[in-house]
Amino acid sequence: MQSPLPVRNGVNATRLRLPPEGPWETALEYILDRFDHVDPEGIGERFDRGEVVALGGETLTRSTPLGEHTFVWYYRELPVEERLPVEISILHRDDHLVVVDKPHFLPTTPGGMYVAESALVRLRVELGIPDLIPMHRLDRMTAGILMFSVDPETRGAYQLLFENRRITKEYRAVAPVRPDLHLDAEPLDVRSRIVKSRTYLLAQEVEGPANTHTTVSLLDRREDRGLYRLQPHTGKTHQLRLHMASLGLGIINDPFYPILHPQAPDDYGKPLQLLAHSIAFTDPVDGTDRRFESGLTLAEFA
Repeated sequence: MQSPLPVRNGVNATRLRLPPEGPWETALEYILDRFDHVDPEGIGERFDRGEVVALGGETLTRSTPLGEHTFVWYYRELPVEERLPVEISILHRDDHLVVVDKPHFLPTTPGGMYVAESALVRLRVELGIPDLIPMHRLDRMTAGILMFSVDPETRGAYQLLFENRRITKEYRAVAPVRPDLHLDAEPLDVRSRIVKSRTYLLAQEVEGPANTHTTVSLLDRREDRGLYRLQPHTGKTHQLRLHMASLGLGIINDPFYPILHPQAPDDYGKPLQLLAHSIAFTDPVDGTDRRFESGLTLAEFA
């Protein structure tokens, strides 16, 4: 469903579904009741400024009856955010794609306490591309290659690459070494069933048919630490981190796996040692074989 309001300051307007009926006479009364923890006068002022709009572009007023519209859009009041001390490097830009190196600690998209301080919003503002959309996501704590679609006309072709698993990804990670696994001699395929609840912070491995698959190999070793190549063949949340932890190879500086640490402020000197190292695919627009490689390194194995 296309928003009738344009992107503003890099952020999409928020969509709200209104009930067809109820004890409220107007749409404003319903919204005030639903968001009673928000400044009511500020909500009313959004109506006065014409910032609450229906699907067809109609502007709602304070007296618009409930039931006249099903969906409305409005701009959120954005919190004041301190800029994170990390920067995005642009590796490639053309009429269809923007490929960047996302730093550790920067989320891919707005969420929670981070809105302006997300890769998507930063890039929309800095590049002046309001239609920019991420083709995939990286955890906030993971750095590396991140690909964005520029042109809505060709976006679907790139989305199909991900849906049909025609994208080859490689990650690098720094973790302890287990000599008994012989990962420097022969890669290990890890398969398990991973589930992630919206109400629980961690992903979990459970009994049942495998829905994840990662190939793990050891590229280099320095005393008790190794540099690993991780090749995900599926894309579940926290898959790589959980698979490494299940092997007794918890990634260095991982606050979640194998042990959940108490929440603490970000320590920019100790980023998670996980890097989306490269991505390769055949471009669906011109048939070119493309490969993008991160210019970042992992500090614990630099």
